[in-house]
Amino acid sequence: MQEIDYRLAFEHAPVGMVVSRNRTIVACNAEVCEMFGAQASGLVGQSFSVLYPSVAEFERIGKRMEPILNASGHYADHRMMKRVGGAHAGETFWCHVTGRALNRAAPHEAGIWTFEDLGARRLASKDELTPREREVAAQVMRGLTSKEIGKQLAISHRTVEIHRARLMRKYAAGTTAELVQKLIAG
Repeated sequence: MQEIDYRLAFEHAPVGMVVSRNRTIVACNAEVCEMFGAQASGLVGQSFSVLYPSVAEFERIGKRMEPILNASGHYADHRMMKRVGGAHAGETFWCHVTGRALNRAAPHEAGIWTFEDLGARRLASKDELTPREREVAAQVMRGLTSKEIGKQLAISHRTVEIHRARLMRKYAAGTTAELVQKLIAG
């Protein structure tokens, strides 16, 4: 039986893949490069923060995922990410991100991450949603109620309902299901 070349599997995976150390990109595959509009040489050695709409959002998500990684060793969500180069440099898009910490006691020490572009057919303007609206939208896409989102984000459910109503207006959605569909597909 022939030996499997795992590096080849990593390079040609149908999803973006990154190996990280202390939230810095150590290795990335061609799919990540295409998704973010960059060369591997321009991403390797960079902080993940270059892929986020803002440094504040990068820090907020890092703090939110740490206790989850500590508890379970893995994390997944939908979030806005930012293209760093190419024809769409600076544009944001919805991305499904999944990760696994190699050391649960120090979750950011080393990890393996996958990225799937959920908005391939629709690019969102940087100014289209506020950071809080992006957080609420990501939780809505997970199917959480306003109360559950409030607990996740440490805000009141009434504040969540205000953000949810703004999202419904911005996306001209009549129902939550329609909002989710429009967030993903545009």
